[in-house]
Amino acid sequence: MTASYLFLSTLAALGFYLACAHQRLWTGAHVRVRVLRIVAWVATVLAATAAIVALGPWAGVFASLTALMLVLVLLPYLDAWWSSQQGDHHVG
Repeated sequence: MTASYLFLSTLAALGFYLACAHQRLWTGAHVRVRVLRIVAWVATVLAATAAIVALGPWAGVFASLTALMLVLVLLPYLDAWWSSQQGDHHVG
């Protein structure tokens, strides 16, 4: 269960980030924003549910949301690094 809520939290964060207008990891994501946000919300709920089953109600909610927030903090750095590797040095 732990691996499943960590995977679902990562998937949710990726969906929310790719739905953002300023991301450059996937340039074709702007046409699928609605689908990305729906998938991200469903993954968030499933991650919280899996974490609740694994850890209990309070610890499960906090653990799944902490994993979600960690990935949401790391994704802009990954995006900036990826853009610098592609030769695009404009970040921000």
